[in-house]
Amino acid sequence: MLAKDFFLTSKNIAHKQYEALRAYFVEKVSARTVAQRYGYTYRAFTTLITKFNKDLESGTADSLFFAERIHGRKKSKEIISSHEIIIQMRQTNHSVDEIKTLLDSKGYKISEKTIFNIIRQAGFPRLERRTKKEKQVLQVPILTADKSVQLDFRESENFKSNSGGILSLLPYIESYGIREIIEQTGFPGTKGISSLSSILSFVALKASNVRRYTADNIWCMDRGSGLFAGINVLPKAAWFTSYSHRVTSEMNKTLLKKLSKKWNELGLLSDTVNLDFTTIPYWGDSEHLENNWSGKRTKALPSMLAVLAQDSETGIVDYGDTNVLHKNESAVALEFLDFHRKATDGKSDLKYLVFDSKFTNYQNLSKLNEADIMFLTIRRRGKNIVEKIENTDKSKWKKIRVQASANKGRNLNVLNEEVTLTGYNGKVRQVCITGNGKIKPAILITNDFDIPLENLVRKYARRWLIEKEISEQISFFHLNNVSSSMVIKVDFDLTMSILTHNLFRLLAMDLPRYEHSSDQTIYEHFLLNTCDVSINQEKVVIKLKKKRNLPLILESMQKFQNMKIPWLGNKNLIIEGATYS
Repeated sequence: MLAKDFFLTSKNIAHKQYEALRAYFVEKVSARTVAQRYGYTYRAFTTLITKFNKDLESGTADSLFFAERIHGRKKSKEIISSHEIIIQMRQTNHSVDEIKTLLDSKGYKISEKTIFNIIRQAGFPRLERRTKKEKQVLQVPILTADKSVQLDFRESENFKSNSGGILSLLPYIESYGIREIIEQTGFPGTKGISSLSSILSFVALKASNVRRYTADNIWCMDRGSGLFAGINVLPKAAWFTSYSHRVTSEMNKTLLKKLSKKWNELGLLSDTVNLDFTTIPYWGDSEHLENNWSGKRTKALPSMLAVLAQDSETGIVDYGDTNVLHKNESAVALEFLDFHRKATDGKSDLKYLVFDSKFTNYQNLSKLNEADIMFLTIRRRGKNIVEKIENTDKSKWKKIRVQASANKGRNLNVLNEEVTLTGYNGKVRQVCITGNGKIKPAILITNDFDIPLENLVRKYARRWLIEKEISEQISFFHLNNVSSSMVIKVDFDLTMSILTHNLFRLLAMDLPRYEHSSDQTIYEHFLLNTCDVSINQEKVVIKLKKKRNLPLILESMQKFQNMKIPWLGNKNLIIEGATYS
């Protein structure tokens, strides 16, 4: 074949149409002649002319005859369908990891490298470092979360999660018997989610430090958070609100009693419990509520007054109640004592209750003394009491050195004496302390006449730290923050906060030098991490991203090797480090 014959001989329909139309429009050959030359009927060729003119107007005529050659690997349907989603998510400042996590939740099997290339080809610059607040307000305007369903774990799958760190809490739920306690408590389930998965959904949400509930199209699309509860993804905000209103106060009390018994059996409760009140603001019709002082907001406001009991050694919160009214506020110490003895069947080492000056009255202190419970509290400093202390003979004062943090000591002046209190049967031991940096002396009162002064002061000093810790825990688990569109019953919210806090404490006990760190510190240093999840027939493998404190987490997980997690298809849970950072 000659070269000119290649161009003059029609090889296919497109070539034939091109030559026919060229002859008509360029060479000005009549339609009848062109039709006869190229084997068309006159009517068929005029139809071809009309269609070509329409394509010319719409700008698609080039694609009829000349196909542009695209170099490189052919794009898959998934890449093409997800391209717009990736671009729009990057426009709202999402990282590659976050985009990957959300795409995985919708079944898109696209690698981080592909996502990165799409972003780079679109001309986006490197994503600048974002603040925590900026990360918490990210929105996903395109995707909607799937309906939450129980996972059957029959199929193998792989996905990425931005909540990978909280999966490190799963072995503690199983090994400490918490799963059995939740199942025995009688919490309700729903049509598609079991009672255990329902409770663990709340725990996953609190452990993930989610503060913007209205952004439910983000946190309820993370497969890792759903896996924590044995479901595909966490339910939406409306589900949480609806579920909490099905939980009764009796269920909450039963859970706390069973947990208290478990902590006591495991030796996690010492002889000293610190009691403290915390104010939980109410954001609605507050006519039925009393005003309580909020230290964080430095004012009294309509709120619910809750009490918490925390072990002074382990930090385990042993008790919580939101039904505290002004009229029964002073009886809370006795109510806790009754709760604790019933929960532990009277088999506990509880010896000391430590609280502040406004926690109870002197009559109830007398009742604690009759119940063989030691109390330690601060006496209110009236003008006459302060004057009497200041006029006391200096020779009666004693100088002691109290051990402080970092192996440092502190010199204090103390006055040890016995006094009587109005409404209290008998005498109490009163210890006045100066040299502690306060203008007025601190006045401790107790019914323990045998404990050395140094130990007594240290015991109450630990209570000051506990008060700060309780404030930090409440802030972290957002009990006193606005919960946006999610309205949770306060007593149930407190119970879930206590459960999640105690899981953090169990983990902290296995982390050297972090045993007494706040929940916020534990979360940021250890649980705030992404991971790759791989599920197969025998195991669930969690590969946590490389992080400075990752080795400590991996060491703590070694004692849980080959542990099967019942709500994860009874598969072995393996937590290891990933090869990327």
